[in-house]
Amino acid sequence: MTLDLPIYMDNASTTRTDPRVLEAMLPFFLDTYGNPSSRNHSFGWAAEDGVDRARRQVADLIGAGPKEIIWTSGATEGNNLAIKGAARMYAKAPAGESGRGHIITAIHEHKAVIDPCKRLEREGFDVTWLEPGADGLITADMVAGAMRDDTILVSIMWANNEIGTINEVPEIGALCHEHNAIFHTDGTQWVGKMPTNVDTDNIDLLSFSGHKLFGPNGVGALYVRRRRPRVRLEAMLDGGGHERGMRSGTLNVPGIVGMGMACEIAGREMEAEGERLLKLRQHMERSLVDAIDVVQVNGHAEKRLPHLTNISFGFVEGESLMMGVKDIACSSGSACTSASLEPSYVLKALGVGDDLAHSSLRMSFGRWTTAEEVDYAIENIITAVKHLRSMSPLYDLHNEGIDISTIQWQAH
Repeated sequence: MTLDLPIYMDNASTTRTDPRVLEAMLPFFLDTYGNPSSRNHSFGWAAEDGVDRARRQVADLIGAGPKEIIWTSGATEGNNLAIKGAARMYAKAPAGESGRGHIITAIHEHKAVIDPCKRLEREGFDVTWLEPGADGLITADMVAGAMRDDTILVSIMWANNEIGTINEVPEIGALCHEHNAIFHTDGTQWVGKMPTNVDTDNIDLLSFSGHKLFGPNGVGALYVRRRRPRVRLEAMLDGGGHERGMRSGTLNVPGIVGMGMACEIAGREMEAEGERLLKLRQHMERSLVDAIDVVQVNGHAEKRLPHLTNISFGFVEGESLMMGVKDIACSSGSACTSASLEPSYVLKALGVGDDLAHSSLRMSFGRWTTAEEVDYAIENIITAVKHLRSMSPLYDLHNEGIDISTIQWQAH
C-alpha cells in the first residue's frame, strides 16, 4: 500500500472536518443564510432552527439541557468566560481590592486556563497552583488539600492536551459541590472522545471546541449549569444580550450547525473509535519502547486518552528529531506554544529534564489514522533516532556505562 505523505498525526492540535459535517454546513452558507436573531422572516427562522438543533446535538453528547449550551468561538474563549466570569460573579470583595476569593488550578493546565488565572491574580484573587506528580495526575485529594473557606472556583482540565493523562474530574467535582465552590473543567481533548455526563460527573462549567472533534474551526461551546447549583457568569462581551446574556454577538450559524453534527457523529461512533485508536496507540508505544533504549512514555500508565501519546527519546536533539520525522505531522508540545524553543512546560511540571523534554514527540490519532500510517511512523521514528544517536558522543558514553549526570564539564 502506498501512503500519501506527509501523514497527519496531530489531531490533538486540530482535526480534519468530517465530510458529513461539511455537508450539513453548506446550506447555511448558500441558502439558509439568515441571522437567527431576525425573527420576523423565514430566513431568520430557518437559521434559528439550525442553531436550536445544534444546541440539542451538543447537549445530548454531554448529558446537558439545550438551554445550558452557550456558543463561543472555541475553548479558549470558553475557558476565559468560565473562569473570569465565575470569579468576578462570585467575588467576595469589590474590584481593585485584595481578598476577592480563592481559585484552585494546576501548573500544567493549558495556557487558556493559566493566563486567565494569572490575570485574576492581578485583580486581587488568590490562586493556588497545584503541582502534579510524575504521571501528571491531579487527584481529588490534591484539591481537597488546597480547599479553603473562601474557595470560589476550581478549574482542572479533564485530560491533559500534551500527555493525555486523565484527571479525577468526577471526584473533584463532587468535592467542589461539598464546599459550595464552582467547578470548571477544560474538556477540549475529552469531549467527543470519551463518555461525558455533566450531572453524574459533577461539572458546573465545561468548555470545548468544534475543531477538536472533526468539526469546523472557530466555534465552541460552554456548558453552564442551570440547576443544583444555578451558575451565573459575568459577561465578557456586551452588545445585544445573546446567549442568555453571557456572550453577545451574532452567531456563527454554519459553524454552529457543523459543531452540532460533529457532536452527533461523535456520540454514535465514540465507543468503537476509542477502542480502535487505543490499539493503535498501544502498538506504537510498545514498538518504540522495544526497538529503542532510553525511551520514556510520558503521562499516567493507565489513565490516559486513547488517541494521544507523548514519548521522549534520550540522547537526541529536539529540533533535529523533528526534522528527521518531517513526513510525520506531529508536535513537540501544545500547538499553542509550538513556536517556542523552550522545552514543554507540561513535561517540566512532571519533573522531566530539559534534555528529554526537548526531545519529545506528541502524536495524536484521529478518525482517518490507519494502521499502515502508524507502522510507517514507527519505522520513521526508529530510523531517525538511531541516525541521530550515531552522531552523539553522549550516547557513546552512555553505552560505555558512564552516567552522564555525574560528569563535570569544564568551561573554556
